[in-house]
Amino acid sequence: QVQLVESGGGLVQAGGSLRLSCAASGRTFSNYAMGWFRQAPGKEREFVAAISGSSRSTIYAASVKGRFTISRDNAKNTVYLQMNSLKPEDTADYYCARAKAEYGLGAQQSRYDVWGQGTQVTVSS
Repeated sequence: QVQLVESGGGLVQAGGSLRLSCAASGRTFSNYAMGWFRQAPGKEREFVAAISGSSRSTIYAASVKGRFTISRDNAKNTVYLQMNSLKPEDTADYYCARAKAEYGLGAQQSRYDVWGQGTQVTVSS
């Protein structure tokens, strides 16, 4: 059973930076696209960014493009989300997810079948 464990969340002032990590168990990490999603209090979970297994392709939500960067290290079975120029509206629980084997990267949550437990990010104004 693959497990995903996020870390790196915390409290930061507006304009600051955080780097989230998501460590995956299993031997075939590089075969799967990975994504980051977030859920703010009282709102539905939304797509943030995704990266292909080879790191050749990435996609971002319009709200984070230019501020967030997704990357991965397949040797460490880890995917990262570097978040810069954080805004109070970025406050949310952030989740990493593994795409289903038959899908490449994408924004739809239905493409993903393994989810982490989440890490909380709070951006103060």
